[in-house]
Amino acid sequence: MAKRKIYLENIPLAEALERWWKKLKEAGLDKPLAGERIPVDNSLGRVTAEAVSAKISSPFYHASAMDGYAVRFADTFGASETKPKRLRIGKESVYVDTGDPMPEGFDAVIMIEDVNIITPSLTLPPHRPRSAKRGGRGGGQGWGEEFIEIIEPATPWQHVRTIGEDIVATELILPENHIIRPVDIGALLGGGITEIVVRRKPKVVIIPTGTELVEPGAELKKGNIIEYNSRILGGMVEEWGGEAIRIKPVPDDYDAIRKAILEAIEIGDIVVINAGASLGSEDFTASIIEDIGEVIIHGVAIRPGKPVILGLMNKKPVVGIPGYPVSAFLTFRLFVKPLIYTCQGRTVPPEERIEAKLSRQVASPLGQEEFLRVKLGEVGGKLIATPVSRGAGVLMSLVRADGIVRISAQSEGLAAGSEIEVELLRQKADILNTIVCIGSHDNTLDLLANYLKKRYPEMSLSSAHVGSMGGLMALKRGEAHLAGTHLLDEETGEYNIPFLKRLLTEKKIVLVNLVYREQGLLVLRGNPKGIEGFEDLQRDDVIFINRQAGAGTRLLTDKSLKELGIELREVKGYDHEEYTHMGVASAVLSGIADTGLAILSSAVALDLDFIPVAKERYDLAIPEEFYNSEMIKRLLDIIRDDEEFRSHVLALGGYDISDMGKVIYKG
Repeated sequence: MAKRKIYLENIPLAEALERWWKKLKEAGLDKPLAGERIPVDNSLGRVTAEAVSAKISSPFYHASAMDGYAVRFADTFGASETKPKRLRIGKESVYVDTGDPMPEGFDAVIMIEDVNIITPSLTLPPHRPRSAKRGGRGGGQGWGEEFIEIIEPATPWQHVRTIGEDIVATELILPENHIIRPVDIGALLGGGITEIVVRRKPKVVIIPTGTELVEPGAELKKGNIIEYNSRILGGMVEEWGGEAIRIKPVPDDYDAIRKAILEAIEIGDIVVINAGASLGSEDFTASIIEDIGEVIIHGVAIRPGKPVILGLMNKKPVVGIPGYPVSAFLTFRLFVKPLIYTCQGRTVPPEERIEAKLSRQVASPLGQEEFLRVKLGEVGGKLIATPVSRGAGVLMSLVRADGIVRISAQSEGLAAGSEIEVELLRQKADILNTIVCIGSHDNTLDLLANYLKKRYPEMSLSSAHVGSMGGLMALKRGEAHLAGTHLLDEETGEYNIPFLKRLLTEKKIVLVNLVYREQGLLVLRGNPKGIEGFEDLQRDDVIFINRQAGAGTRLLTDKSLKELGIELREVKGYDHEEYTHMGVASAVLSGIADTGLAILSSAVALDLDFIPVAKERYDLAIPEEFYNSEMIKRLLDIIRDDEEFRSHVLALGGYDISDMGKVIYKG
């Protein structure tokens, strides 16, 4: 095995892109791929590799544009209401359907509704004529010849589609580098084109690496990681018009990875190695690229995604991207997306951007350009951006995000209330139909979001979990439509109302109950450490996991400890925080902590034991200005009247819905 090389740069993004594309141009990789001939029927979404001209005209004959009678326009001169004109059917007029070829010598069509059919014996209302009959009718009387009668003259080529009306033979149908749409396919076929030369789809070979990787559905053992990054990246390739070729996961072995890269170079136009880009003992990507090609850049001053590797092998781009999913997603968009578009002769379409107001302060390290994921919603005519989790391994931050905010490498962060530019990941129309809920987390909010989407597909509920106090402050700043809250006032023993009166004196708030719920200490099945209550948090062998400051659960924890006379510093893990009840449950299940305070439904979800502490009221605080809006009405209709939703809440366990939807307070 070759020796692993240790190096990592910190090149500014703009400089990295400039150096990267300079090398690509020198290698002739800034040009589109050659074309391939395919059936027009299979060309949707492909890019033309040459100009396409019509082989035939469309229509290629003079065709009737209406149901009616073909005539010679000169024969219709003089027709008027006072002097109707008759034309003999079969000689001076011929019936035609829409699309029929015009009879030789005829040059106009009169619509069927503009003629009367005349026979020797009676006048028929406008219709398609019966075949003329010779012979008896009743007593043997013949019908004779039929005529059409008109009351105005026709104009030349009236209601006639002339040869080449749509497409003229040799006319340019599509230029080179055109993305073929459904209407283009129709025009091509109409112009006599059945095959077309399009840009070959760039083949992007994706090599996931890591001994710990297993395929989805495999039996999982501790240390295993389900390999899904290549599916994400492959989907992005297909979305951008390329062809993704996914290789099975390759273990962390220099020779195995080297072999996979060499094979990929033979079959692909672009090679992407996922993971192994950093400086770990089993990160071989940079060494392999350097040994058999050229490393142009290793390390870009971005967050997340710094360890990205940009290189060349056999005049083909080779990109090593980090293994964390968010890092992989962002670096792939920055460095591989433009390559895929260039191979097709296309330019990357500009991302839709909007201006928004940042809901809370964000600190960011100097020297790195950060890509901050945010949720968006329109509140009171203002677009509000709320940051989601910033971890490079938190894939759900991308699932939940509506957009990305770039924080300059020269900035130490953004202040709350800052006007920011957001690069959208969703359609703006979807964002404008989003209800913004900021505050305490509860599992019923996730259910509510699903039922809202189920009942009203155009709508969404966006939840940001910053704690009850943070939610009320968001309402005060006009940054949310509603806030989940369960704040217990120690003096009165009352939930939420005292805090609304103290903190939101300038706003009228409607407080609606969602649920009553049980809070308790979560422990592993069987309670291996014999934890009975908060008094056990003083023990040296018990590690606690807390909720963030401002959360109602945090206040309940502090109140319980205070009543027992336990100092906060005596609780091991008190400063280790999670932002959701499920986060606390996950920490206990995974062994990060021995116990934490959370709701019963989170214990049920992860099969943990539960030590009851308190039953509390969880409400939704809604500013009066939004309470009667159509969006909130729909949400409340589900809460109050949707029996399926209510049954689903009860099935979670630990909930009392006796007051669900009831207005608790107005003020």
